[in-house]
Amino acid sequence: MLKKVVIANRGEIALRILRACKEMGIKTVAVHSQADKDLMHVRLADESVCIGPPSSTESYLHGPAIISAAEVTDAVAIHPGYGFLAENADFAEQVENSGFIFIGPKADVIRLMGDKVSAIKAMKAAGVPTVPGSDGPLTEDGDRTLEIARKIGYPVIIKAAAGGGGRGMRVVHSEAALLNAVFVTQSEAKAAFGDGTVYLEKFLEKPRHVEIQV
Repeated sequence: MLKKVVIANRGEIALRILRACKEMGIKTVAVHSQADKDLMHVRLADESVCIGPPSSTESYLHGPAIISAAEVTDAVAIHPGYGFLAENADFAEQVENSGFIFIGPKADVIRLMGDKVSAIKAMKAAGVPTVPGSDGPLTEDGDRTLEIARKIGYPVIIKAAAGGGGRGMRVVHSEAALLNAVFVTQSEAKAAFGDGTVYLEKFLEKPRHVEIQV
């Protein structure tokens, strides 16, 4: 049984992890930005550590600060929840190399499936049908992006390669709005996940959706 876990997330996600830990008798450490010091999960956790300024890139996406929080509180594991660093293979590797347990997949699995572009390639190689798309990240070549969208047909959806939890996505219904939407999504992805890589897919407006999470 784990004795103490650092919750490397915020808000509702952090509260879910906190509740599970309390039910299992595991002590919790809430990490938080300067702006989040009064959030519910921070007040309910056994301990709390401020890991940086309000910007997520300087706090919740700053792996060394989170690992340091585990060190100073004598925690044994780090739970990233979803979003932020949950699908960052380098972070998972750093956690394990620092002597802590990463509550999530191994780094090699995250590298394959955490990046949506490489995940699509893996599924195609396995013979799994995929939605028509850009078959890789979008580049700075706007003409190439426009041509890909024309071939796929509108509406299309722009997705962050490192995205998760429904974040980092934007639906585009016309060619006039495409390039600006790509730029905005890249900026949001960089701020939220530390990686501005995006790709493009056909947007399915009324799909039959079956999702399996492990």
